[in-house]
Formats: sequence, structure tokens, C-alpha cells
Amino acid sequence: MKYPASELVLDSHGNVYHLGISPKDLAPDVLLVGDQNRVAAISAFFDEITHRSEHREFVCHTGYYKGKHITALSTGIGTDNIDIVVNELDALVNIDLNERTNKTQTTSLNLIRIGTCGILQADIDVHSYLLSSHAIGIDNVAHFYPIAFSEAEKSLAQALDSFVGFPDEITPYCSTSSEHLLKQFSGDKTHEGITVTSSGFYAPQGRSLRLGTRTSEVNEKLEAFSFNGKRVVNFEMESSALFALGKALGHQCITICLGIANRPRMEFSKGYEQEMNGLIQYVLDRI
Repeated sequence: MKYPASELVLDSHGNVYHLGISPKDLAPDVLLVGDQNRVAAISAFFDEITHRSEHREFVCHTGYYKGKHITALSTGIGTDNIDIVVNELDALVNIDLNERTNKTQTTSLNLIRIGTCGILQADIDVHSYLLSSHAIGIDNVAHFYPIAFSEAEKSLAQALDSFVGFPDEITPYCSTSSEHLLKQFSGDKTHEGITVTSSGFYAPQGRSLRLGTRTSEVNEKLEAFSFNGKRVVNFEMESSALFALGKALGHQCITICLGIANRPRMEFSKGYEQEMNGLIQYVLDRI
């Protein structure tokens, strides 16, 4: 199959359209961050930077850290951006951009999200590391793809939906992280558990300002939920699409977040630059 110009969209330089990079600019280990400024915070640890680019919200730095070839890439906020990022990263390694055809041999990337999140358990302190074993999406990105979720993933999503009682228009889905990467980044500093990925920051996460919310008790219900010994540890806005799309395309995906708010305790970080740098160092050393 040859992809037409309207489907595989490239820029005038032959780069993937939104990210603005070519296959030579990409390393096998990709650190995904929402914040553009966090890319430079990561590459500051590199021994050598071999590529820098910026296109829209997608800032990319590639280089070497202790001999490992690593890319740091900003995604912006939300699963809609993750849809763009995962598809274009996959195209960079698994589609011949000149011929516009699939390569005969596929490549698997390690897609490692370093983010911030809201903590949903009162016993987990602000600035803790939250490691996602599963991501449950209350967004809609994965519903547009023919993804074969496992029976275990379906059971977890259905159990959470039944327990919480999301609005009828929302159908949660669940995708697991990479078992290999989960073991790689697990440690004494991490709190492992289920992540819930929201399509927004305010009402979708139970925040009520002038417009109000239809999910007013969602945080308390998520805090109380458990499934096969796992509990919901955090709320964020990217991991469900990352896990579902990335895994369906054959990539290894994981999310590790710095908790900057504890929702049950109504606490928010007063500043976390130092703690984020600590998390970046933690991830780099385990790569």
C-alpha cells in the first residue's frame, strides 16, 4: 500500500508534518514530556546533543547520555496531541517516507512519558513518583482505532466505570503499560498503580469552577476503587492514548509522573523544578 499525500502528510523537507523531524533525528528511547521547556531540562543532562528542532509545540532534542542514544520530545497537553505524536513517531521508523510504503521490518520504540499529575490517594505525598501499570482512558482517542483490548483490560475498564458511574456518554477503555519498562523503572521511590487519563483538566477531573461538573464525586470514588489488588493512584491527561496506540503499533510504553497535587488532601506543590530534575535523572539512569 502506498500512502497518498493527504494521509501521510509530510512537510516541504520530507519530515513528518507536525513533529517536523526526520528518521535520522530520532533515537530508540524517546522521553515524552508535555511541557516544551522540559525538553531542555532533559537534554541538559546529555553528554552530547546531536539534534535540536522546534515546530509548533513539538520541541525535539536528541543526544547521548552515558552512551545511550535518547530523544526528548514535547507533546503538548492532551490525548489529541498524543494521537499525532505516536502516529508520526511510528511513521518515522516503520514507513519509508520516500516511497510512502510500509517497511518490511518493523521497529519498536521505547516511549517513556515523564509528566506531572494529580495524586488520588491521601497517603501518597506531593512530589512522589507515580508509575503507571495501567491507564484507563475517559477520553475517546482509542475508540477511533480497531484495537483489540485484552479481556483483562476490558474487565478493569468496565469495573471502574460501574464503580464510579461516569456520565453515559463516556465509555472508559484500559490499556496496560509495558511489563519490561514497568520493571525497569520500578523502585523504592515509585508508587505503582492505575492511572486515569482525562480529556480535560477541570470538570473531567472533578474540578468545579463557574460552570460546574457532572463528575463532582469522581475523586472520592477513584480513591476508593481497587481491582485485583491495584488502586488508582493518579489523574493525568496523556497515558491512555499513549499506551493503547503505542502498544497496538508494537512499541513499549510507560508513564512515570511527579505528583504535584494531592487531591484528597487539597494540596498543590509550591514549586517542583528541583524535584522534576530528580525524576529526570531517575529515568535517565534507568535507561
